[in-house]
Amino acid sequence: MHIVGARPNFVKAAPVVSALAARGLRQSVVHTGQHYDDRMSAVFFRELGLPRPDVDLGVGSGTHAQQTAALMTGLEEEFTSRSPGLVVVYGDVNSTLAAGLVAAKLHIPVAHVEAGLRSFDWSMPEEVNRRVTDQLADLCFATSPEAVGHLAAEGVAVDRIHLVGNPMIDTLLGSLDRFDTQALRERLDLPASYVAATLHRPANVDDPEVVARLVARLHEVADQIDVVMPVHPRGRAALTAAGLDGHPRMHLLEPLGYVDFVTLVRASAAVVTDSGGVQEETTILRVPCLTLRPNTERPITITHGSNRLVTDSELPGLVSKILAGEGLGTAAVADVPPLWDGRAGERIAAILADWAAAPAARADRGA
Repeated sequence: MHIVGARPNFVKAAPVVSALAARGLRQSVVHTGQHYDDRMSAVFFRELGLPRPDVDLGVGSGTHAQQTAALMTGLEEEFTSRSPGLVVVYGDVNSTLAAGLVAAKLHIPVAHVEAGLRSFDWSMPEEVNRRVTDQLADLCFATSPEAVGHLAAEGVAVDRIHLVGNPMIDTLLGSLDRFDTQALRERLDLPASYVAATLHRPANVDDPEVVARLVARLHEVADQIDVVMPVHPRGRAALTAAGLDGHPRMHLLEPLGYVDFVTLVRASAAVVTDSGGVQEETTILRVPCLTLRPNTERPITITHGSNRLVTDSELPGLVSKILAGEGLGTAAVADVPPLWDGRAGERIAAILADWAAAPAARADRGA
C-alpha cells in the first residue's frame, strides 16, 4: 500500500508503482489529501500515469498536530480494514510520518523511499518527519551515498539500507520529450528570458518581516530580468500582503502541474527556490539554482549539480553574475549523482519483490 499526500510524493511514487505493476505485484494507493487542490494533486495523478487512488482520505490542511492526528486516524482505519502486507511511504511530509507511526504500532512493515536525507535543522518539520520515519522503517531506500552514511550513523542496520538512486529523476528523465518550452511560453504569455521562483517553506513565508525582505529582493531581481513565480498556497496570503505583485516584471501564476512546472524550470535562466525537489531537478537540467535556505538535506545537488545555498542579500548580485555568464563557484557538473539514471523505481521494485518472496524478511523485528 503506497501512501501519498503531497505533490513531491506523487512524482516519487509514480516510477515505483509502475515498476511493481510490471512485476505483477498487487498494490493499492492511498491519497491522504494533504494537498487537496486539483492543481496541487489530481493533475499530478493524470500527468504521471498514477492509478486512481483506491482511497482519498481528504484530510486537508490544519496545524501540524491537527493534520497529523487526522491522518493517523484515517490511516489506522484503512490499515485495519485492508491489512496491507507492506506500507510504502515517500519523502518527509506529515503523511509520511503519520503512516509510519500507525503502521509500526499495528506491526505492519514500512518501506521509506528517500530515506536518510538530513538537513540537521530541527526547526524544519520535515527533518523531524524523516528522522522518525527512518527509525520505524524496515526498508530504507536512499537516493544518495551521504544518506546511507546518515542512516548508518544513526544505528540503522545495514540490511535495512538500500542505495537505489532517485525515483524523482526517473520521472524527470521519462518526461523529457514532454517539456515543450516554446509551447509553454506561448500558452502562458511568458517573456523570452526569465528567472523562475518558488517559495513555500515556513522559514520564508510565515514571518511578515522575512516575507517583506524577500519580496524586496525579488523585486531587485526583477529590475534585471523578468521573474515568473507560480505562487504556492502555503505562502500566497503573506506574499500578496507584502506586495509581491507590485513590480511590472513580476509574473505571478497559479500552481502548475508537473509537466508545466518542470518545463518552466527548464526554460529559465536561473531558479530561486526553497524546495528540495527543485534542487534535484535543476541538477539534472543544468539550470543554475539559488536556494534560499541556510542548509539543505540534498548536498549532492551542490557537489554534483548547479545548486547554491544563498541568503536574500546575496540574491540580486548572484542573479547578475548568472546573467553575465559568470560561474557561481559550484562544483563542476560533468557528471550526475550516482544511480540518478532513471532506473531507481526498477531497483526499488526488485528489492520489494525479493522481500515479499522471503518469509523471513517479513518477520516482525520485535518478535
